[in-house]
Amino acid sequence: MGGHHGEPYKVPHPSIYKVENVPQLLEVKEALGRQGLKDPWLRNEAWRYEPKAFGTHASRLNTMLFRGLGVGFCAFLVTIGVEYALGIGKGQGGHGHGEHGHDDDKKHH
Repeated sequence: MGGHHGEPYKVPHPSIYKVENVPQLLEVKEALGRQGLKDPWLRNEAWRYEPKAFGTHASRLNTMLFRGLGVGFCAFLVTIGVEYALGIGKGQGGHGHGEHGHDDDKKHH
């Protein structure tokens, strides 16, 4: 059950990630070095800065802001089409009063 067709992913070798390839991590390494400190686990954060795998900050922001925009716009158009086809919403131009407009006040006076 489940349709397993082999490995769904390939785990990259850890040696491809280097602190020297990431300017932000290099700054951290140098700042720690100036204080006589060293972070042996810093290389483990290098994968987060891989643009091919995770994109840039701008591309991730665009993805977050505009994900679903196409589907949402299509749903909007379908809703408008269904309302138009069924006649829903017609005759409600009286600011939500329906057929009971301001003329009702005149009949009671």
